[in-house]
Amino acid sequence: MSDQAIVQTSRIGAVGVIELAHPKALNALSNAAFRAIEQALNTFEADQSGVRVILVRAQGKHFCTGADLTEAKTLRSDSKKIGDFIAYGHQVLRRLENSELPVVAACQGLALAGGGELMLACDVVFASSDFRFGDQHAQYGLVPGFGGSQRLTRIVGLRRSLDLFFSASWIDAPTALQWGLVNHIVDPEKLNEATIEYCTKLATRSKSGISAMKHLARQGLEMQLTDGLKLEEVVASKAMISDDVSEGLKAFEERRAPIFKI
Repeated sequence: MSDQAIVQTSRIGAVGVIELAHPKALNALSNAAFRAIEQALNTFEADQSGVRVILVRAQGKHFCTGADLTEAKTLRSDSKKIGDFIAYGHQVLRRLENSELPVVAACQGLALAGGGELMLACDVVFASSDFRFGDQHAQYGLVPGFGGSQRLTRIVGLRRSLDLFFSASWIDAPTALQWGLVNHIVDPEKLNEATIEYCTKLATRSKSGISAMKHLARQGLEMQLTDGLKLEEVVASKAMISDDVSEGLKAFEERRAPIFKI
């Protein structure tokens, strides 16, 4: 199956869509899937005609249940190949996490192991009411390989993360919302509509402003507080003389919605 068949891309207005499209394999993450996600990122980030938000979603009943273990099994005999596979997954999810564009995930059904790690690399998460999240690596002697051990701990805390890792148990949508793992819960039949509506709203915001805030928030997690505050000083000062701020202040004075340039 080609990369394009495993992951499909499309545009809905200013929203670039990356869609896992191999539901028969529960949208498992393979080298081909990672290549397709990376190519989609390259295309959307280079799009000068106006992609302003990325939506990651999946076909079928489940978002993604993890890495393609069939492929991983064939790579295990070669330490370099399996190392390259894990490193490439890290690279692509880091690209997603650090994209200048906001990345929204729409997750239905199961987001397990590598599928959960893909979700964790996104900025905002919509979950259907039938959503369940878990990390079952320990159940099979495996270890998270696409950033889960680091991102989950930063989002929900050490004790909750270790409990999920050790027990390989799943949590439901209300628990995920309570823990801050997801932002919104919607009915399964409304998931697509709700995420498109949200992404379309984000697309009307200042692209440079959202990019700057994403950069500050994510970089700040990796800094001491004093360094993060200094970074905010620099970025905020630079933003104040931007065209988007000029338009925003003018719109405020004229009591209208701002119209930001692409």
